[in-house]
Amino acid sequence: MEFRRIEAEKRNFLPLLLLGDEQEDMIDRYLDRGVLTALYDGGLRAVCVVTEEAPGVFEIKNLAVEPALHRRGYGRAMVERAVRDCRAAGGRRLLVGTGDSPLTLPFYQACGFRESHRVPGFFLRYYDHPIYEGGRLLSDMIYLSMEL
Repeated sequence: MEFRRIEAEKRNFLPLLLLGDEQEDMIDRYLDRGVLTALYDGGLRAVCVVTEEAPGVFEIKNLAVEPALHRRGYGRAMVERAVRDCRAAGGRRLLVGTGDSPLTLPFYQACGFRESHRVPGFFLRYYDHPIYEGGRLLSDMIYLSMEL
């Protein structure tokens, strides 16, 4: 596996980023200010965007793995890389926000994140269409946290 920090032409990764956040204008809110890391393993396998939200507080804004390659360790490898990079940058805390999904919550919890807080109605307020994941309509943004 090879990790590459992408400095330019981040929008070239939009097809994969849209799997992690399916509304382009929402991605536009963080893509330019975030660090985009791409994971290659015989081709592009996954991407992750991390922002610094406050001094020492980082957030995974987008993590996406090619759908045919789920459950092969690429997502966990991206989280582990984000943890290392954030620690190296002086991070004390890493956040990730996600919907109340049976697909994503267990993954992040298995990676060591614990629920921090919720933003009620986030997906209904900020997205222009209903978002379903794992058969569930997403409403609240659930933030999970990991101390670094």
